[in-house]
Amino acid sequence: MTDRPTFVYVTFIQATPEQVWHALTDADVTAEYWAEHCNISDWQVGSAWEHLRTDGSGIADLVGTVLEAVPPKRLVITRTGPNDERPAGPGRVTFDIEPHGDIVRLTVTHENLSDDAEYVLVSAGWPSVLANLKTFLETGRVLPQGPWEMYAEMRAARMAFNDPK
Repeated sequence: MTDRPTFVYVTFIQATPEQVWHALTDADVTAEYWAEHCNISDWQVGSAWEHLRTDGSGIADLVGTVLEAVPPKRLVITRTGPNDERPAGPGRVTFDIEPHGDIVRLTVTHENLSDDAEYVLVSAGWPSVLANLKTFLETGRVLPQGPWEMYAEMRAARMAFNDPK
């Protein structure tokens, strides 16, 4: 048993498991809903993956390894910054895709978070990305504003409110 935080998020998407799998693993599709990033890999067990900026800089803000890939049911990856020193090892993200009639239950479990601060970050990040993914799959368009912008605005307002000046 670990004292390290774990984040779990469940969403329901009107799509097939194959469509959800494709949206999680196709670089061009991830670029549509993942805010200026795409996910690059061949998605084979043991392969590397990168969360690459789409600005042409070639910078990967997150990297990891594919631990498990069972299309279209389950994808497990490690996740860390490219230069992070994490004594307990990288985070681990599991995507479980379960069909139910005309919908899919997508469960994202992010384990081995380094601390409560990382938990707060992923608690804002995953719901934003998954809301955009859901909207994209159901409508063919992403949300009109990036949900992560709301978090940044709330954080800035909170910092201004707590500023003793």
